[in-house]
Amino acid sequence: MAEVIRMPKMSDTMEEGVIAAWLVKEGDIIKSGDILAEVETDKATMELESYEDGVLLHIGVKEQESVPVDGVIAVIGEKGEDFQALLQENLDNSSESTKEPEAVPSEVVPEVTVDPADKIDTSGINATLITMPKMSDTMTDGTITTWLKKIGEEVSAGDILAEVETDKATMELEAYEEGILLYIGAEDGTMVPVDGVIAVIGEKGANFQLLLDAHKQKAAEKALEPTTTSPEPTTTSIETVVEPLKATSTATSTSVAGEGGRIKASPLARRLATEKGYDLSKITGSAENGRIVRRDVENYQPEQSTSETVVTVPQDVGQEQSEEVPLSQMRKTIAKRLAESKFSAPHFYVTMEINMDKAIESRKSLNEMSPVKISFNDLIIKATAAAIRQNPGVNISYLGDKIRKYRHIHIGVAVAVEDGLLVPVVRFADNKSLSHIASEVKELAKMAVEKKLQPSHWEGSTFTISNLGMFGVEEFTAIINTPDSCILAVGGIKATAVVKEDQLVPGNVMKVTLSCDHRAVDGATAAAFLRTLKDILEDPVRILI
Repeated sequence: MAEVIRMPKMSDTMEEGVIAAWLVKEGDIIKSGDILAEVETDKATMELESYEDGVLLHIGVKEQESVPVDGVIAVIGEKGEDFQALLQENLDNSSESTKEPEAVPSEVVPEVTVDPADKIDTSGINATLITMPKMSDTMTDGTITTWLKKIGEEVSAGDILAEVETDKATMELEAYEEGILLYIGAEDGTMVPVDGVIAVIGEKGANFQLLLDAHKQKAAEKALEPTTTSPEPTTTSIETVVEPLKATSTATSTSVAGEGGRIKASPLARRLATEKGYDLSKITGSAENGRIVRRDVENYQPEQSTSETVVTVPQDVGQEQSEEVPLSQMRKTIAKRLAESKFSAPHFYVTMEINMDKAIESRKSLNEMSPVKISFNDLIIKATAAAIRQNPGVNISYLGDKIRKYRHIHIGVAVAVEDGLLVPVVRFADNKSLSHIASEVKELAKMAVEKKLQPSHWEGSTFTISNLGMFGVEEFTAIINTPDSCILAVGGIKATAVVKEDQLVPGNVMKVTLSCDHRAVDGATAAAFLRTLKDILEDPVRILI
């Protein structure tokens, strides 16, 4: 019997996936465990494994197309089997589930509202809920047969967490997150419904109980959501609105055409005449009452006069073209996260100019003995970490009813890639040498471009740097990379005249702008940090202190 293959929920935050590449084609023989396709989620590119045996009868999604979680992507069954009825039934069910329920005028369910203040804030918790995935089309729950990991053990993406018995087979539950297994919510032999919480993976010591409470709260809110909608307007009411509009339009057209002394012409005829440089008064109208229409303008032949030169307005040359390209999962995530940051965190900006003469000299000397080439960006990362150590007030996160102060310094470094932007993290940047930072940043940037970064590479930043100086940008403002409270926007080094000892001399300056979340950071704190950063870069030997 044919089985429908749906888009699985590969992470707790996944809402849809993009088929990056199909590794099989229609007609291929499929075995349980075969990889059907590569799926791009909001976090990484994963392999889609088959849990069915048979022939791939149908592929419902082309490469680079997005599919919502539980959306139909393929059908597997016996060769020659008629699957159209099954496919149509599943597609109909999917479409019906998206329709709004019809309103019931005689019964109104009171609207249930939840006070936003009562909602549990989990934005600062570096942990992820692991829920029971839907491993087959008919699966409604699964039984944990055996846990292969214990609480407290480290988990890497791709590790097998447990064996799960479904209605069809015993499958392996793969981890898509990296961290510590903090919590197991279902012991061996326990049955868990699809999307039920079975574990939590995250940083050691993370408050995962808040995540569990928030999950319960969300489930309770969903159960209380009202099901009625306001009744739709009837066809009769629509016609009543449309007819007067038609009458008004006709009346307006007649009144304009009937004004004394005015040339009677359709709007399209007037526009064509203007584009061609024709005088409407010289064109004879062929429509009712001598009204000039499009064909009159197109058929008009202007008279050639020896005494008067006819000046025609040249027509626009070219053709308007555009192309709509589907958003990649990375671009969708960037759009969502930066919009949330910009419109929820009150940003303010502080800019300072830094003399880079000594930094240029120091970098030249350092590169003479460093095993790896040190860039200005590496120097700025190290100087920023040193400045944060002296001004810890910028190394914090706003968590709603509290502020988290970090004692460690993890610097996120924005890296431009083909599809958008990634922010790999240099951990404990204040404790690393310049050559160590240079090597690590180069390796992280290479992995970002090659799409080899794992969640452990981009999670956990406490402060972010975005440098556009290498593109010739003098200064700019950046949007905060939440949950950080600050991001440093770095411009290019510019040769210009500077004042030294009351003398105008050549110099090299660089502008930096600190974007801050005013809920957690004040202007004086931001200014003090930039003052320290300026002192360090203008005399780089201070980095060693």
